[in-house]
Amino acid sequence: MPRVPIIMPQLGESIAEATVIHLLVKVGDQVHVDQDIIEVETNKATMNVASPCGGLVEKLSVKLNESYPVGAVLGYLEASAEEAERSGLDVPASTEQKTESTINDGNRTSPDGSRPKVEPTVRGLPVPAHAAGASYMSPRMKARMAELGLHAADLAGIAGSGAAGRVTIQDFENFLTHLERQKLSPASTMRVAVADAMRRSWTRPLATVALPVCLEAMLIHRKSSHPRSGPALYALRALAVALSENSAPAGRLVGNKIVHPSAIDVGFAVEVEDGVLVPVIRNADKRSLRELVGRYNELVELGRQRRLPAEATGGSIATVTNFGTFGLTWATPIPLPEQTLVLGMGAGRRVPSWDEAKEQFVPVTEANLTLSFDHRVLDGGAAGRLLARVAALLNEPEKL
Repeated sequence: MPRVPIIMPQLGESIAEATVIHLLVKVGDQVHVDQDIIEVETNKATMNVASPCGGLVEKLSVKLNESYPVGAVLGYLEASAEEAERSGLDVPASTEQKTESTINDGNRTSPDGSRPKVEPTVRGLPVPAHAAGASYMSPRMKARMAELGLHAADLAGIAGSGAAGRVTIQDFENFLTHLERQKLSPASTMRVAVADAMRRSWTRPLATVALPVCLEAMLIHRKSSHPRSGPALYALRALAVALSENSAPAGRLVGNKIVHPSAIDVGFAVEVEDGVLVPVIRNADKRSLRELVGRYNELVELGRQRRLPAEATGGSIATVTNFGTFGLTWATPIPLPEQTLVLGMGAGRRVPSWDEAKEQFVPVTEANLTLSFDHRVLDGGAAGRLLARVAALLNEPEKL
């Protein structure tokens, strides 16, 4: 009879491992498909691992209060061929050694030199994983990638032929051979730096909230101001004021501590050739909007020339980006690796708005504000309150 492995599933996009806290069945128990058999705990919640098919619990190879990575074998079920097939699994009857070698070495060949057919078992997991999402990267694979200067994200488009959809070393070499036949161009230093920053940022669980805001008050204030501020500077100053009232949302999680900012230093995105730079305005909460205009314009120009001084780069607690300059009304910017927050502003549009005094709809200019954040530090409620405060300040630009 087929011996079906019980695999630690992908329990969330950012979950790499889970701790076994309770065994819900014992060896010799008869279980049915999708029955909860092991209770595990992640850093987000307590969840259950379900049986991939019906059968007899033959072995549980886990210990309580120990952590196991996604893709690890937690035990085995003895199932009928019909039951395994009905559950979408293709596991041949074999010895334990052969089963484990099939799972742990997707590049192993059979005695006649051909690679055995191994179908991914992702379909049998209680939480479906993306291709290679629940795979284990062998030391050999890591060494080969390090030699070529590649990251795991570079393999996202490879369809793995190993167990559970794992990308084998042979898949990897075939991928490289295929690349050599394509048109290639060197990535600029700026593009590589941006890619590295975004890769590191994406190791965190990120979320975005949004709010439409009326820009009429800001536009009227802008027309009468000298020197005149751009919309992004209004947003930057509003964010700085909001964070000066409560800086906790801009804190960073390091281990089990929240590191609170010591100063309200806010960056803003400047598009340059083949990338983005983020100049920083220091102590943006202590200087009025009018006082910031000159410094802001100076940094924009220096950024476009790639001549930013050292004191105007790095160390910011949040970034403001005006993606509306590209005609975009909605976007989800990604915070820099050392930041928790990025505030985005979309393009203004004329929309109808109900006027209580006139009891009729009137045209106003409105734009979407977005706040993307590290979900480990902030939840939706706190992010929503911060965004609402920024929107309120934009409607009272004289206070900026």
